[in-house]
Amino acid sequence: MERVVSIPNLQAALKRVEANRGSPGIDGMKWDELRPWLCAHWKELCEQLLSGGYQPAAVKRRDIAKRGGGLRTLGIPSVLDRFVQQACLQVLQPIFDPTFSKHSHGFRPGRRAQDAIREAQGYVQEGRHWVVDVDVEKFFDRVNHDVLMGRLAKRIADKGMLRLIRRYLEAGMMADGVVIERHEGTPQGGPLSPLLANVLLDEVDRELERAGHAFVRYADDCNVYVLSRKAGERVMARLTKLYGKLRLKINSEKSAVAPVFERQFLGLAFWVGPGGTVKRRVAKKALQAMKQKVKEITDRNGGRSLAQVAKELASYLTGWRAYFHQADTPRIFADLDEWIRHRLRALQLKQWKRGTTTFRELVALGTPKDLAARIAANTRRWWHNSAIGLNIALPSHYFDQLGIPRLRP
Repeated sequence: MERVVSIPNLQAALKRVEANRGSPGIDGMKWDELRPWLCAHWKELCEQLLSGGYQPAAVKRRDIAKRGGGLRTLGIPSVLDRFVQQACLQVLQPIFDPTFSKHSHGFRPGRRAQDAIREAQGYVQEGRHWVVDVDVEKFFDRVNHDVLMGRLAKRIADKGMLRLIRRYLEAGMMADGVVIERHEGTPQGGPLSPLLANVLLDEVDRELERAGHAFVRYADDCNVYVLSRKAGERVMARLTKLYGKLRLKINSEKSAVAPVFERQFLGLAFWVGPGGTVKRRVAKKALQAMKQKVKEITDRNGGRSLAQVAKELASYLTGWRAYFHQADTPRIFADLDEWIRHRLRALQLKQWKRGTTTFRELVALGTPKDLAARIAANTRRWWHNSAIGLNIALPSHYFDQLGIPRLRP
């Protein structure tokens, strides 16, 4: 705790919280109000942390839609609690992280989902064409506090730190103005939760390593690559017992022993290219989710200008491309580029609405008058007309100028 409250550590934690910004917790304090508050109260805060008197506030509940359907519950701590958690994380992470398995990639400095996918791809290339795909049922909601604290106590001697972590685990969750007590789980939303998850699941990694298995873990998603279904079933039985020991349950609906080319991992799937080379592609569900998001952004009933739509779309596509650029499917990316621009042309056509406006705007953009007249005569057929004429008036480089990135490299 002395290292937590050191001035350099607190300054670094403050910069990180301010950089992340984030929404207020239940007390309503905004991220840009934290620095003035600390200037007036930092001595009092440090004394509370060192004496064990600091009491975290309840987290604010927020439900967000999951990619595969359903809701994920987040617990948003107050800005002050995010600051304290970040200060603790900066002390604890250098202690724990170097001891974690090299096959664990989630929520670790210098490691990314792309590293996990690359490692998995290597196992498949070796001929391990069966996968034990494990998904833990509501992992962050079901973490057993006593089991987790027992693992932490083996590595942390400072009882003040252990007491503070338990208080964070047991802090209530406010929903609709009512604080609900929590007896299990480590809510997603705070800086400490990812590290605590890795501390608990490190036991799974060590068991798999001792057994000599080829595996990759990213947070609570764990894939073990084997040579046959029978071997996979043995591994699944072993993992079921191991997770049970940690008071966790494998989600039977989402977990399976299956041919590796029928499953996806972190949004990507594998396929065999020329010469037997294992390649990556965007998984079907991830592709469907992406197209649904683009449809929402380019909704022709949104009442926004093309420039406004382009700005939001560019932000989304930039992040999507940064993650999925590793897929070895340039043709699919080219098809997506064409489909996205088709939607944008249809959106622009609807915004012009009247035939006279459409004709005038098309001619101004260099469209031949006979083609402009034909499109203007059918202004209600937005999708059809966007395919037969607007590609001349609004070519691909027009959308490049609006800042919309192309997905194909």
